[in-house]
This record gives sequence, C-alpha cells and structure tokens, in this order.
Amino acid sequence: MLVLSFLTQLFGATMLLLFAVRMVRTGIERAFGARFRRLVTSTRGPTRLVPIGVMLAIVLQSSAAVTLLVAGFAAGGVIGFVPGIALVLGGDLGSALLIQVLSLKLDWLAPVLLMVGGILFLKTERRSLRQAGRIILGIALILLSLDLLRNTMEPIRDSAFLPSMSAYLERDYLTAFMVGGALAFVMHSSVAAILMCVTVVAIGALPFAVGVSLVLGANLGSALIPVWLCRGFPAEARRIPVANLVIRGAAALCALFVLNGLHIPFWHQGAQDAQQLVLLHIGFNASLLITLPFCGWLEKPMAACLPMRRAADGDHGNPAFLSVLKDNTVPPAPQALANLRREVLRMAGIVSDMFGPVITIYAEPDPDRVKRITERDEVVNVALDGVRRYASALPADDLTRQQRRDLRALVDYAIALEAAGDIIVKRLLPLAEEMHEDSQRFSPAGRAELEQIHASVMENLKLATNILISRDVESARALLEGKTEMKRLERNSRKQHLKRLSQGDVDSFSTSDKHVETAYLMKEFNSWIVTVAHPILEREGELLESRLAKPPAAGHPAK
Repeated sequence: MLVLSFLTQLFGATMLLLFAVRMVRTGIERAFGARFRRLVTSTRGPTRLVPIGVMLAIVLQSSAAVTLLVAGFAAGGVIGFVPGIALVLGGDLGSALLIQVLSLKLDWLAPVLLMVGGILFLKTERRSLRQAGRIILGIALILLSLDLLRNTMEPIRDSAFLPSMSAYLERDYLTAFMVGGALAFVMHSSVAAILMCVTVVAIGALPFAVGVSLVLGANLGSALIPVWLCRGFPAEARRIPVANLVIRGAAALCALFVLNGLHIPFWHQGAQDAQQLVLLHIGFNASLLITLPFCGWLEKPMAACLPMRRAADGDHGNPAFLSVLKDNTVPPAPQALANLRREVLRMAGIVSDMFGPVITIYAEPDPDRVKRITERDEVVNVALDGVRRYASALPADDLTRQQRRDLRALVDYAIALEAAGDIIVKRLLPLAEEMHEDSQRFSPAGRAELEQIHASVMENLKLATNILISRDVESARALLEGKTEMKRLERNSRKQHLKRLSQGDVDSFSTSDKHVETAYLMKEFNSWIVTVAHPILEREGELLESRLAKPPAAGHPAK
C-alpha cells in the first residue's frame, strides 16, 4: 500500500510539473509568438542568434520547442543550417539557465503568483492580460509541483531500497546515463526531467555522482525529443535537430566518461550538491558553443543522410495525396462530417507544402520544385470537387442545424484553400520566374522583409490547421489577430521599400513592382487561410458583421 501511495504521489507531482511547464509555454506562444518569429527571421549571423536562442528557451520553457521552431523555419527555407544550429545551441543554454532560477527555494512566492495570476486570468477580458495570468499561474504551479515532489521523495530517503539502487547506479554510471536520457524523453521536457533530478539530489535521496550521470543523460534525451517530434517533417527540416543530437550526444558521452572515469572535480567545491548539478548542466551547455565555428562541417553529411526528395520520386502512394472521400455510399451525418473534415485537413497540408518553398524559389530557380507545386495544385482542385460532390450528397433533412453550419463552414474553407493554392501557382510562381528570366534579385533588406512575411504566414497556416481540428475559440482569436499583424508587416514592408527607392537602391528599383506585389499576394494568401476562424468566432458572437461605422442618427448630419 505504501508503494502504491508513493507511486501515485510521484506520478501526480510529475504530471503537475509537465502541465505547468506546458501552461507557461502556451501562454507565451499565444502572447508573443508573432514577435518571436519577426525577431528570429530578421536577425543575421550565427553569433547574434545565440542570445536570441537563449531568450526563446527561457520564455518558452523548453529547448525542444526552440528546436522545433527552427526546424519549421528551415523547412520553409527561411533560415540556414549554421544559423539554425546557433539558435538551437543558444536554446539549450537558455533552458539550462532557466533551471537555475526554478531550482531555487521559492515556496513563499507560489501563493503570491497564484493570487496575481488567478486575478488576471479569471477577472480580466483583455487577451494580453489573460495570457499574462496564464504564464504567472504556470510558474506558480511549477513551484508547487517541485515542493510536492520534494515532499514525496522525503519519506523514502532512508528506505532500504533507495540506498541499494543508488549504489548500483553509482557503480554503473552508463545505466544511470541511459535512465536520465529515458526520463527526459518520456517526460518530453528536459526542464522537468532535470528539475526532478536536482530535487531528488537536493534532499539526499540520490548521491551527487548519480545525479551527474542522470543530468548528462537528460541532455541526450532532450536532444532526442525534437528528432522524434519532427520525424514527419521534410528532410531539410530534420537536419538541424539531428545535427544537434549528434553534437549534444557526443559531448554528453565524452563528459560522462571523463567525469566518471578520471574523477575530475571541476565544479565549485563550496556549493551544495543540487547547485553543483545545476552549474554542471549550465557549464556543459555553455561549452557546446565552442563547436559553433565547426558546425558547418556537419551540413554536407546531414544533407547526404537526409536528402531532399526529388520530383522524379513522385507522390504516388503518399497518403497525403489519397482522398478519404472515395466511398460511394454516404455514412450517417456525424461520420460524413468527420470524413469531410479529414479531407479539408488533407487539403490544408498540401497547400502548406506548396507555400513552404516559395520564398526559396524566389532566390534560386528550381524547375523540379515548381513542377511539383503545380502538380499539387491539381490535387487540391480535385479534392475541392470531391468535397462539393460529397457535401451535396448529404441529405439535408438528416442534418441538425449545427451540422448544417459545420458542413457549410467546411465547404467554405475548402474553397478558401483552393483559392490560396491558385495564388501560389498562378501569381507567386510566375513572378519568381519573371525575376529569374530578367536576372533580378531583391535587395538584402527587401528579401529579409519578404522572408519575415513568409514565416508569419507559415505559422498562421499551422495554427489554422490546428483550429480546423480543435475548433478552439482562443486559438481562433489569435489567428484573426495574426491577420492584423500581417497587414502591419505588409504595410511596413511597403514603406521601407519606398524609402529604399528614394535612397537610390538599384536592386530595389529593378524589383519594385515584384516586391510590392509579392508582399501583397502573401497577405492575400494569409487572408484566405484565416477564414477558418470566422465560423468559430461567429458562433461565439465574437465577430462583428461589418467594420463600417454606424450611420448618423436622423437630424444629425455626418461631420
């Protein structure tokens, strides 16, 4: 019975810790996601990207989240291999610095944060204040989960089982290393895993030597998490997470054998064991930055191991190109709507694959990619025809009022996706081809602005796809607010472009029409994508019918 009680408390404390870390991350992503995208895509130079990676990991509460963000940028051609590695290594260091803060004894702070966060989240209507409340509540829950974890481990510190297990792990440091890696991977959070290890060592439940092996193993496990999560990404997106795994894995193994084999006590002798572990973790991740000048050597091996799929390979047999509306018989209404939602989701995935490489095609001609994008547009057109036929075959009398609304929303969004695909094939790609025929290139500043707009559209497309599945109101609001952000980006790009023209920039002058039109078309593409949020917000009464001001009352002429 005591074992069951211990396992229940341990599992509960761990789940609370994971939930709290995720709560903070989602709050920050919703509140500041667009600003982070602009910051990453507008900064050049690997050394300048390292502190940005540090900051991103601290605010997102996860180095894996930073790696996945970079992988998404790499898939769209927005960021190169070495700058991407710089961001990821900075993220690893930022995650380590975050653990230093969270490992401090701040029990008195948790009630204060719960009070402030609860008031902001429950009693305010402004979205920014609500997200701030979510973040503060998440931090308070992290502190409470760590305190709960300490209280859970305290009774077994002097048990007969723990000393024998500790002695075994201390002798077999390779097993302890693998346990740490498995712990981080299963928890899907290096922050949570290392905080748990530090907490257990702090109360004396495990010796410091075992903690060293666990922490080094957790570094390997945390590098494995994004590799697993992006396993379905394009090859160019997976290269950076795999390269990070190679760098951190090799360094962690080397540190494991050096520290346990040679017994080199380089940590601060006066610090407590838990603080020594945190300093060791920070020092390990900081030392990885010295590999940055040599990361370029990994680019060719990664490209050879993860080559881009050629157009000649074709898309035959790819599940993404197989319609889910193949049956001639129409199932009951709930199943039919589920089939339609899956088909529209498939269309959204294909449109995302079409739009991702567009910015790269502007920089370098790639007939194979252009051909593949054109073929995928035909798939989208065929899918829209299938959606219309399938929807028209549903007997209207068998549908409830809400089901008819859902059906109309799905058909409308399928039409929007087809229109977005036409923008790519009929307008963006011909513009890129004209530039290559005339040997034109955007100015460096102009290209950076378009890359920033492209990255924002890709992020909105990913959010729109999630909304299509979850139908979450808060996410729908965030997506529609992203439309306003897109207008601002396009307007600022136009202003900066005109400023460069007035300064006599030759590249800006030769590509003036194409720059302005490309930015406008990306904004128009985004406008079609965000329409998935309209029916959700209309259902909740959070969408105005018109942006026009009310007409003046009788007897009061307009001013």
